[in-house]
Amino acid sequence: MAFGRGNQPGDPVAAPTGAPSGALAAKAIRADRDALFADSSLRGTSFCRAYSNRADAWLTTLLGSESDVALVAVGGYGRAELAPGSDLDVVLLHKGRKDVRELAERIWYPLWDAGLKLGHGVRTVKEALALAATDLDTATSFLDVRLVAGDSSLGDDLARRALAQWQSRSDRWLSVVGQAVAERHEGAGEVAFLLEPDLKEGRGGLRDVHAQHWAEAARRILLEGDEAAMATAYETLLAVRVALHRRTGKASNRLLLQEQDGIAADLGYADADALMAEVAAAARTIAWTSDETWDRILSSVKGPRGRTAPADRHVGPGIVIRDDIVELTAEADPLSDPTLVLRAAAAAAEAGLRLSRAAIDRLAAEAAPLGDPWPEEARLAFVRLLGAGAAAIPVIETLDQRGLMTRTLPEWEAVRNRPQRNAYHRFTVDRHLCEAAAEAARLTSRVRRPDLLLVGAFLHDIGKGHPGDHSEAGVNLVDKIGPRIGFLPDDISILKTLVRHHLLLAETATRRDLADEATISTVVAAVGNQTTLEILAALTEADSLATGPAAWGSWKAGLIAELVERTAPVLAGQRARSAPEPPPDGTVELIARAKLAEALVLDGEGPLVTVVAPDRPGLFWRVAGTLALHGLDVVSARAWSSADGFAIERFRVQSVFGRTPDWSLVESDLNRVLAGRLSLEARLADRARDYASSPRPPSAAPARLEVSVDNDASDSATVIEVRAPDRIGTLYRITKALAELELDVRLAKVTSLGHEVVDAFYVVDHSGGKLTDEDHLREIQRGIAVHLA
Repeated sequence: MAFGRGNQPGDPVAAPTGAPSGALAAKAIRADRDALFADSSLRGTSFCRAYSNRADAWLTTLLGSESDVALVAVGGYGRAELAPGSDLDVVLLHKGRKDVRELAERIWYPLWDAGLKLGHGVRTVKEALALAATDLDTATSFLDVRLVAGDSSLGDDLARRALAQWQSRSDRWLSVVGQAVAERHEGAGEVAFLLEPDLKEGRGGLRDVHAQHWAEAARRILLEGDEAAMATAYETLLAVRVALHRRTGKASNRLLLQEQDGIAADLGYADADALMAEVAAAARTIAWTSDETWDRILSSVKGPRGRTAPADRHVGPGIVIRDDIVELTAEADPLSDPTLVLRAAAAAAEAGLRLSRAAIDRLAAEAAPLGDPWPEEARLAFVRLLGAGAAAIPVIETLDQRGLMTRTLPEWEAVRNRPQRNAYHRFTVDRHLCEAAAEAARLTSRVRRPDLLLVGAFLHDIGKGHPGDHSEAGVNLVDKIGPRIGFLPDDISILKTLVRHHLLLAETATRRDLADEATISTVVAAVGNQTTLEILAALTEADSLATGPAAWGSWKAGLIAELVERTAPVLAGQRARSAPEPPPDGTVELIARAKLAEALVLDGEGPLVTVVAPDRPGLFWRVAGTLALHGLDVVSARAWSSADGFAIERFRVQSVFGRTPDWSLVESDLNRVLAGRLSLEARLADRARDYASSPRPPSAAPARLEVSVDNDASDSATVIEVRAPDRIGTLYRITKALAELELDVRLAKVTSLGHEVVDAFYVVDHSGGKLTDEDHLREIQRGIAVHLA
């Protein structure tokens, strides 16, 4: 049996004379649905409306010519917004009909047999309203009642009375909805910034628009321009959700990384980055509008109710705090005062308040250009804004939503909504810069020039929207931005150094030998003076904290502090001193134990593991492999040789299982490996298979394999740096390749970037010297690549 186009949502429905048998109906529905889903010309709203029309037709046919009943669509189906994985939320309304359950089953079963998900109810209007009086989900779904088939008076009655009931209890319900919105945001995170956002439940997602719709049904809350902006943003996310359901065949709303390229192609975007930038822009519009309107709604619900409002508090020329909102006075003149935008923003951030909609709309419409250079008051206000810390972020977002950020800083356009699609970064580039400045605001007491720290943090990644190395691109931009803001040449020089070398301390501390004079000399040459060093140290911490939880920790903080401590005296005129790290305390006792046992001895203390054994080729890679076998990731390692032929190797490890291992078992397995009684290769292969089947940090770009050689980084060793995918046994395989080429690892440092690692090895040849033969160096690179293939 064929099903036709169906009625448009809202059209009157003419009931057919009879209903088909269940089996025939299910088969026809399934075929009709499959044909619809295969039509790639339908996207977003057009697909949702077409699917809703088909569902209307199916239900109309299944109801047949029954009287005194009505089928009404509610919720998303009521709004004609059926995505491929959506439930059909339907209520069969009746007037007390005795056989209504049998009728309902005749309608529901063909839909179930066709594989549709059905949210269904059978109620009188009175029963429906009683449930809506106490249940939020029901109450909100009945705000979108739409007649599908049957007695229109029943549908109209429910729609009218449900709306009236909602409005009569709006204060209670709006408080409940507002709390639910906040809890949902806390659980689902941000659509705009997550690598794999929840398009429906996340902050800035589709559900936020639904919540606005429910609030709007209670009282007029959207301001001029909100509805159009929200509609455009909503359509963007809805189109992505439809494409996600069609591509995966599932009802998931989580936009997984693995689906982003395909969905971008399906929707005609240039690439996944372009898709995610549009998703971010849409979500930010929704989130900002939602935050602003809910602030007003909840303020009105909890309002003063008779309490006298506090007097206006003037916080600068033309700026006043009124009823906990920053407003412009009637005398303020944005056209003649180019500093007003930044002064008002700084006042709002410092007070922890929002700019009123009237104020921000007026500034957007009337504000004069800042000029080049900015007035000094504008520069000071900009620094004050950034110095407000986390409170500055929503204020900057408000400026951005009204186009005032790009008018203030035109270079901002290139980083707006720019995705960083890997597990290491948790924010888009522009939000990362705001977060970094907020983190820097907590550290201003550590530096002599807090203004340069704040502005440097805000601009350190400004070059990411441009071709080439983002640090160098950023330096070129700061060369123009600095004078425009009004900084003096010496200050601009420091800002350029901060941008060029914002990764210097972190990379040096985690990848280089801090006891090596050459390491300190490199940092000294790059930094130039003590003021820049202290600012750069604070910027490094702020940048890391803003990047994500994997980018900062006590180990990394300690290494950077040590690097700064070693560098500062040299900048003050003292000579750099090479001080090779001595073997750990207790080594003599461990060597004695190893001699007595004629075997390897291991001593584990928290994250530090010391291994002592008769020196032999390949000891390092065997230890690294055994540690990996026990779920221990190595973050650094150092090796020494004793005069009596013993090797001392010390590893700093972290457990992937989050618990301290049984060191006696690790020692036992190490001795079995050294005796040739345990196959590391086979055991690690087993672990790698288990690892491959478990969830791993996602990333937009697959980790690449790169092997580089640096003979200038150290006076006593060659530094081999390997960037590779993060897999079980990576360190084991690299060091095994180095051992096969008769190289001795003196120091190893491992940095994890989520989906990849960057390992640095200080190596010498069999005579203890640096590697200089080009053929040998090429063979090293080839050998590492083969072992990691």
